[in-house]
Amino acid sequence: MYAVISDRNRQYRAAPGDRLSFDLVDAEPGAVLELPVLLVADGAAVKVGSPFVAGATAKVKVLAHEKGEKIIIGKYKHRKHMTNRRKGFRAQITTVEVVSISG
Repeated sequence: MYAVISDRNRQYRAAPGDRLSFDLVDAEPGAVLELPVLLVADGAAVKVGSPFVAGATAKVKVLAHEKGEKIIIGKYKHRKHMTNRRKGFRAQITTVEVVSISG
């Protein structure tokens, strides 16, 4: 059984026991969140919502808040002394575990 869940305009394919990385969620580690479900597939039976499946929810448990991998951003302009302009960025992410999918 798997489902496509939605979290703030991003969609994830999830099955019970999966660990996912979301953008930073305003919840303490250990909290359980309920997310809407867009699609539920159980073998050959598939339910598709418009936009959400009625009565279906996915429960996820917040495990930790972390920083993602570093992304290097650099600029270069020919003969303009900008060859060494570099910046780094690390996105803040939340790791969650899918506890159950109902529906």
